[in-house]
Amino acid sequence: MNYLNIDNQKVLPVVSELNMLLTDFHVHYQKLRNFHWNILGKNFFDLHNRFEEMYNDTRVKIDEVAERIVTLKYHPISKLSDYIEVSRIKESSPLLTDEEMVADIINDNKIILEQLGKIIERATKAKDEGTLDLMGAYIRELEKSTWMLNAWSKSTKEELNTDFVK
Repeated sequence: MNYLNIDNQKVLPVVSELNMLLTDFHVHYQKLRNFHWNILGKNFFDLHNRFEEMYNDTRVKIDEVAERIVTLKYHPISKLSDYIEVSRIKESSPLLTDEEMVADIINDNKIILEQLGKIIERATKAKDEGTLDLMGAYIRELEKSTWMLNAWSKSTKEELNTDFVK
C-alpha cells in the first residue's frame, strides 16, 4: 500500500540524502556536547547555555529525520561507526578557544545547509511535500542560528553594511 502517494523510485534519492543529513546531525550533536562540556573563559556562561540549547535542538532533529526516513519506508543509518565514516562533519578537539568553537560550528552549519539544499532538490523532484516542509523549517532555523553565532564572533567596532535595499 502506498499511503504516501510518492513514487518509490523518486523517493530513494531523498532517503539517501536524508541519511547523509542524519550522519551530519549525529556528529554535529556530539561536537556541540563536547563544546558544552569543555568551554572555558569569560564567555563560559553564555556559550555553555547556547551549546546546550543547540544540542537539544539537534537531538530533536535527529529523531525527526530518522522518523521521516522510516515514514518513507526505509531504514535510517543507525550505527555510530557509520556516522563517523559517512558524515562530512568531523570531530573536534575539546581544547579549542571559544572563538574556535563558534567558528567550527558556523562551518558545520554551512555543511548542513548545503545538505539541506540537496534534500530540497531531491524532494522537489519526488514531490515529497512532507520532507520539503520539514527541511524548509530546518533551513530557516539554522540560518538564524548561524547569523547569531556570526554576530557573536564579530567586534562591535566592525562596520555593518549600511546600504539599504529599496
